[in-house]
Amino acid sequence: MNPQNPENLCILLIDVQERLCAVMDKPVLDQNVQNMLHLLKLAEIYSIPVIATEQYPKGLGRTLPELSAAIANWQPIEKTRFSCCGVSEFRDRLNATGRDTVVAMGMETHICVLQTVRDLVGTHKVIVPADAVLSRRKLAWKTGLGLCERAGAEVSVTETVLFGALGQAGTEEFRTISRRLR
Repeated sequence: MNPQNPENLCILLIDVQERLCAVMDKPVLDQNVQNMLHLLKLAEIYSIPVIATEQYPKGLGRTLPELSAAIANWQPIEKTRFSCCGVSEFRDRLNATGRDTVVAMGMETHICVLQTVRDLVGTHKVIVPADAVLSRRKLAWKTGLGLCERAGAEVSVTETVLFGALGQAGTEEFRTISRRLR
């Protein structure tokens, strides 16, 4: 069974919030947000469930509008725990999807993404696209990716996730995604 079959996937958008984004390197943020939007388009095409979280939105603001607008039935889970798994509403929503593979994207790689990945790997296959997660500092991002991988996640890139889910060229889904990547 292909773990990247769209029927197995759930996409997790972790804490991509306005005030946190303001302290990120702008070109890196812009590229990461584009990659997140590509993954959200994949979710739309294949009806892949998307779960979004917001870390202390009163202090960090809301999810970037371009990302929240790309998610049908926008209902972010507010949290103060770093790991999404520390929030019962998140666990309930994830379990309700019945999906066994989680694509984790968002920020910060070395904090909320990492702690969530560590908690998920015991129950789910976890894929972390390195170009759809970010931290304020490059060393923290690189360290977070390494720790995610050592915890048992598959560190990948957005295009690998996209084409893994597509599985083949020549389909309307392939054309839609490949046009976005040009």
